[in-house]
Amino acid sequence: MNIPSSPDHAEHLRRDRLERLIRRLPARGEQAMRWLLEPGRVVLRGIMGSLLIVGGVLGFLPVLGLWMLPLGIILLAEDVPLLRRLSARMLEWIERRHPTWLAPASPPEQNIK
Repeated sequence: MNIPSSPDHAEHLRRDRLERLIRRLPARGEQAMRWLLEPGRVVLRGIMGSLLIVGGVLGFLPVLGLWMLPLGIILLAEDVPLLRRLSARMLEWIERRHPTWLAPASPPEQNIK
């Protein structure tokens, strides 16, 4: 039996949690995140992630908010191994604190007449 090593298992959990969170986004947000997370978008991810982190730090200003900080970390974590552990902890905290955020989206209710 092949048991995954701890770093591989942790990365698998991070990817799984991220995938479940992305699936909960509105259609345009999901499409944008999937596009940004494609392998060839390293430079764009770096720029967007950095801008989101700066916007999160300046969250006390109107329009900007603290929500930008974790999104920037998630984007940068794809290319910066040191941030992967932080994003994994952040996603784990979200799963513990707000389990419905990572739960599968319920299918739309159908009207039966």
